[in-house]
Amino acid sequence: MNRPYLCGPINGCTDSEANDWRRDALAIWPDSINPMVRDYRGKELDDYREIVELDKRDIRACSVVLANCPKPSVGTSMEIFFAWTLGIPVIAWVPPGAPISPWLRYHATTIVDSWEGVVKTVERFTDGF
Repeated sequence: MNRPYLCGPINGCTDSEANDWRRDALAIWPDSINPMVRDYRGKELDDYREIVELDKRDIRACSVVLANCPKPSVGTSMEIFFAWTLGIPVIAWVPPGAPISPWLRYHATTIVDSWEGVVKTVERFTDGF
């Protein structure tokens, strides 16, 4: 199954920050796994087990993790690490010139700094769907 998991900050993000890039990805890869279909913002403390278990289920079902990393995010970091432990490739998208954590550099299969780089790299890892 050639499906990217759309990993990136949600908690504390605006609708635009959480959704715009995912919408762009879904326009290219409509079978992407989008955790925003379960928008738990404001309910994180009550539903934390469900959030994590469903995200882990989705990561296990993907072929590649596309991790948008515009700012530090505990959830994003944990998802990257989880995918890495399963041997799932991780494409980390980091803004140009942003510092890259040694942990991210270690666990990412590749790091790109542009949307064009994201598209090219996802296509390479998924054989274009």
